Amino acid sequence: MSKSLVALWLALLGHFFFATAQEKYTISGTITEANSNETLIGVTIAVSELRTGTTTNEYGFYSLTLPKGTYLITVSYLGYQDIVETITLDRNLKRDFSLLEKAEELAEVVVTDDAERLDIRKPQMGVNTLNSQTIKQVPVVLGEADVIKSLLLLPGVSNAGEASSGFNVRGGAADQNLILLDEATVFNSSHLFGFFSVFNPDAIKDVKLFKGGIPSRYGGRVSSVLEIFQKEGNSKDFKINGGIGAVASRLLMEGPIEKDRTAFLVGGRASYAHLLLPLFDVNNKAYFYDLNTKISHKINENNNIYLSGYFGRDLFSINEKFVNTYGNAVGNFRWNHLFSDRLFSNLSLIYSDYYYGLELDFVGFEWDSGIQNFNLKYDLKYYLNDKLQLNFGIHNTYYVFNTGKIVPNSPESGIVQEQLTKKYANENAVYIDVEHDLSDNLSVEYGVRVSQFNRLGQDEFYVYQNNNPVDFDNLTLTYSEAEPIDSINPGRGGTLEKFLNFEPRASISYNFNGKSSIKASYTRLAQYLHLLSNTSSPTPLDVWTPSGPFVKPQLLDQYAMGYFRNVENGKYTFETEAFYKEIQNRIDYIDGANLIANNAIERVILNGEARAYGLEFLIRKNEGKLTGWLAYTLSRSEQRTPGRTLDFTTEQPNRETGINLGKWYNTPYDKTHDLSLYGNYELNDKWNFNANFIYQTGQPTNYPIGQFEFEGVKVPYYGERNKERLPNYHRLDISATLTPRKNQNRKLKSEWVFSIYNVYNRKNAAAINFRENEDTGRNEALRTSIFGIIPSVTYNFKF
Repeated sequence: MSKSLVALWLALLGHFFFATAQEKYTISGTITEANSNETLIGVTIAVSELRTGTTTNEYGFYSLTLPKGTYLITVSYLGYQDIVETITLDRNLKRDFSLLEKAEELAEVVVTDDAERLDIRKPQMGVNTLNSQTIKQVPVVLGEADVIKSLLLLPGVSNAGEASSGFNVRGGAADQNLILLDEATVFNSSHLFGFFSVFNPDAIKDVKLFKGGIPSRYGGRVSSVLEIFQKEGNSKDFKINGGIGAVASRLLMEGPIEKDRTAFLVGGRASYAHLLLPLFDVNNKAYFYDLNTKISHKINENNNIYLSGYFGRDLFSINEKFVNTYGNAVGNFRWNHLFSDRLFSNLSLIYSDYYYGLELDFVGFEWDSGIQNFNLKYDLKYYLNDKLQLNFGIHNTYYVFNTGKIVPNSPESGIVQEQLTKKYANENAVYIDVEHDLSDNLSVEYGVRVSQFNRLGQDEFYVYQNNNPVDFDNLTLTYSEAEPIDSINPGRGGTLEKFLNFEPRASISYNFNGKSSIKASYTRLAQYLHLLSNTSSPTPLDVWTPSGPFVKPQLLDQYAMGYFRNVENGKYTFETEAFYKEIQNRIDYIDGANLIANNAIERVILNGEARAYGLEFLIRKNEGKLTGWLAYTLSRSEQRTPGRTLDFTTEQPNRETGINLGKWYNTPYDKTHDLSLYGNYELNDKWNFNANFIYQTGQPTNYPIGQFEFEGVKVPYYGERNKERLPNYHRLDISATLTPRKNQNRKLKSEWVFSIYNVYNRKNAAAINFRENEDTGRNEALRTSIFGIIPSVTYNFKF
């Protein structure tokens, strides 16, 4: 070993021993809202003397280890009064803080340099947060505050059009988003086929969307993570709030079971527009209802438990001959345990179920399908010091896939009861994630997730010639379903396929004088579940299926880089990010694929690849009477499904065409330009005004490029997949909130929200279909629009 290398090692060891020899102590605690004891997520605790600090975790806990000394601690959180306090750290200190809302402040809020600097320094990127107040202010259709619709105003987030289910992030599909409600997976986030989301804004505390630089504790989806936490309930006073809208109403109650220790929350929503349909001699129905519940209990200073749940159902029927019922049910038991003032743990036992039911009275049968999972999670966070924190844990999820059950609804129907083959799988993972401040200017977050997926046995599994479930005809250049040559019965105790994936993550941030920073990240993710859907927007009829012998897991590699800047002490912020993502094993379907009641879905699936890349901009104004943001995304989302590997062992090689002749084609959710403008103007304590404007490139679609006549029938034919586009989409929404001044003198507080959706009555195209005019015999295009201008009024109250 050279002398220079020995000297380097001695220098490093000397630095280590000097750092550890310093006398250090830890200040830790929980930060809550003063009037409810609700824990607050992401509160900044800053130490001005050392230019360091930390933030609270998902349960309001923080821990900060510093050298012995006296420090000025600043606790700050958007919308709340700062707390500035001098502490002497000569021993480990337990210190809880309670923050007052701005409306109850006696002095002006001062945002410190250091608190602002922490946001710039964080290496995490591609993350957007919305609070419940912002969500309630965004104007939406029919006046119902909506989490998903609010997210669509952020850069990199879009959907497949008005009244469409789900959302798309950075050119990804809707099924590539992991949606968590109190850590439980929600498989369908929409009510009424996309008119509303399943999340009650009154019950929500925090909404966070991860688009890139996703921490290692998350896995299972390759596009994004939407993490939503419900309120814990008011443990000080009994409170009621709710609202009465044009199509739905809501009510939420919360209060103490044992003051300052045990609290409950229960909230419900229901729509009632269907009750008016009989007045117009319409026998159809379309309604939803949901229920949010939660109980939180503080056992002692080191232990808290939470029991939360959600249940929701949608019903749609046509003359009671066609009845569609679907919805989510989730439950979660969580135990927070503090091993020490530096080691925090959370144990979660989670159940999640998505159910889909269909009753076809005119055919004579009922159809049930769904997906269930049972999830065990154990997450820990160790605060080594103010520069280094470790997150680590284990996750295990067991899945049951009910692909479909047919039951006759009357003895005369002639239908034979049949249960399609159920599928089973188990997914487990271990992870570690490190948050590390290398210097005052350089911060990194790095980690790895190792995931394993076992496709378990089932009652019947088909076997195919040459292990190929899809046939290709060289003469007609078409794909078709292969016929099974045999079947096996491995049983649930067997294993059909195993997958193991190594998923590294890394983010880095370099800040300049606490005012601006550049960041970069790399993310590797694996997704083992696939939503079988050949529509641009998911429907409740779509079925989830696990990876296995013929369906490989999706694998993502995403690279991102960005520049972030605070202007005028945080009054304005500017963010821009460039991203590039590649996805392996993105499935597509052969022409004419039947996805419903298909007991061998592998016979209509081909494995391909996808890619997306783009540039995002976000400019925000955070202070003053006028606040809001401008978001713009320039992006491209493409998919390719080439022909499978050629077989040259025969005289006639298998020259497959793939889909679209193996060329790249636009995904159904590709949007080149996506611009959103949102503004909130507080005129006075009585009137508040909101508006948003959206402009998007039209969705890719297919138009016929010609036609031929067969036995007297004109048949259109189409060109390359998704080559055409619908007309560009744009609209303007406005709202005004009236808060009566008499609210100040009474316990019951109320407000009126007047909103107009699509102010200038733009007839945006949801689809364009072609038909032959009966009079002229010529082809014509028919535009289908969903919404025109829609005014609405909502009355909100609380006491």
